Amino acid sequence: MTTPTNDERRERDQIASRLAEAGFALPGTLLERHKACGKAGCRCQADPPQLHGPYHQWTRKIHGKTVTRRLTDAQAEHYGPWFDQARQLRDLLDQLETLSLGIFERDQNSD
Repeated sequence: MTTPTNDERRERDQIASRLAEAGFALPGTLLERHKACGKAGCRCQADPPQLHGPYHQWTRKIHGKTVTRRLTDAQAEHYGPWFDQARQLRDLLDQLETLSLGIFERDQNSD
């Protein structure tokens, strides 16, 4: 069994420290959409079109199905950082997995 180096342990500890500082996190994607309504004479049908919106849309998977919810401007402003936090958490977990895989691969190559 390969023992992690001091540098690898230090990197793991830094990742763990950043994970411990994490706040609330929401899964999925927050989009800002603009739409045309299709009514004749509406500003969204002009040239150039002036679309309606912005509309804030939260999309995520639940049990393999895509679920979409519309959020108010206030909700999008309040919860927006939670989506950013979720991305940062996924990035940190990817870093930890990459570090762990490197240690495992080094162990496999030492046989």
